[in-house]
Amino acid sequence: MLKVKYLIIGAGVSGLGFANFIRDDNFLVLEKESEPGGYCRTIYKDGFIWDFAGHFFHFANPELKEFFNLKINKEDVIYKKKITKIYYKGEYIDYPFQKNIHQLSKEEFIDCLYDLSIKEEKDRYLSFQDMLYGKFGKSITEKFLKPYNEKLYACDLNDLDADAMGRFFPYANLKDVIQNMKLEEDNSYNQEFLYPKKGAITFINALLEGLDPEKILLNQEITQIDIDKKVAKTKDLEIQYEYLVNSSPFDRLIEMIDKNEYSRNKTKYTYNKVLVLNLGFNKKSAIKNMHWVYVPDKETNFYRIGFYDNILDSDRLSMYIEIGYRSNEEVNIDYQLNLTLKNLKRMGIIDNHELVAYSSIVMIPAYIHISEEGQRVKENKKKELTQKNIYTIGRYGDWKYCSIEDSITDAINLAKVFNNK
Repeated sequence: MLKVKYLIIGAGVSGLGFANFIRDDNFLVLEKESEPGGYCRTIYKDGFIWDFAGHFFHFANPELKEFFNLKINKEDVIYKKKITKIYYKGEYIDYPFQKNIHQLSKEEFIDCLYDLSIKEEKDRYLSFQDMLYGKFGKSITEKFLKPYNEKLYACDLNDLDADAMGRFFPYANLKDVIQNMKLEEDNSYNQEFLYPKKGAITFINALLEGLDPEKILLNQEITQIDIDKKVAKTKDLEIQYEYLVNSSPFDRLIEMIDKNEYSRNKTKYTYNKVLVLNLGFNKKSAIKNMHWVYVPDKETNFYRIGFYDNILDSDRLSMYIEIGYRSNEEVNIDYQLNLTLKNLKRMGIIDNHELVAYSSIVMIPAYIHISEEGQRVKENKKKELTQKNIYTIGRYGDWKYCSIEDSITDAINLAKVFNNK
């Protein structure tokens, strides 16, 4: 039996982040996939650079920024001021919708402005959908916010907590809307972003650089955890640990510990899955100045598209397409690919373009369905696990909506707790 002080589950940004910032090198990382990186991996195909999903980085944590600045040459990174649009009724308008309603037709603008002025806010909202109507009124909610988020989350928005997206949701009041008619300011958290020329895997490679590769075991999926004996098992290993740091999905952690408890509570841990299509074409699009586009129209299969070529300044159209599914829905990749090409042509993004390369990834889970009850159950369980020296971090480990930077910051903060003991 192997013995280790810190057993780390998952070689994504959270797990590798903890391994980098913990001062004690008595650790072992277990990763179920054949390569590290989690969803922060990159695909190189026929001259195209694609990530597993559209990742754009906004490092604000000074400690994290310094870490990557020491590991990655500035010449290998592109800095951009984001240009994001919404495809609405055949037109491209600026994002966020609620601050740019003046770009709609006169009739729709009046509807949105009127409903915004008479909205009835509450001290406490019952759900995410309730919050949308309360803060933005009927027209803004039903024209964009409700249909878009239903496509994104693939669920009834009444099942989500009012604060399901936290600081990532672009709020705007009547004053903001009116001021934006002239100033056109975007104060969202990711107004500017950076992107590595060789893709998101650049950050994974930076995290791997200072680690002993023998302390990262691939193709090792944990099947069982005995939290009393502090033993984790894979198909061919048993590891005794002092502390367990988990970055795998929280529901999966519960299943590894107690399958019966998981069965009782699995309805509290719900999520969607997302099909990501990465598409490479033989030439540029007429759309040359957008980085990503939101699509609320329910008749269009995807909810968001992005342009790698407009970020990397490359000479061929290179895109990612995101399509949301309920967790139990079947994914038909060929059908979605054909439908996507038709919709891209309808939107004026392609015409006689030839698709010369593509790849597909199904993210399971993709977006966590954050509900009040689910968060309560999770927090109570986390407290129990902490008593057993089990800590769970990151977007999926902590079962929350957050950025890549937030996930690594979770790892840094936990490492500091141990380093200061």
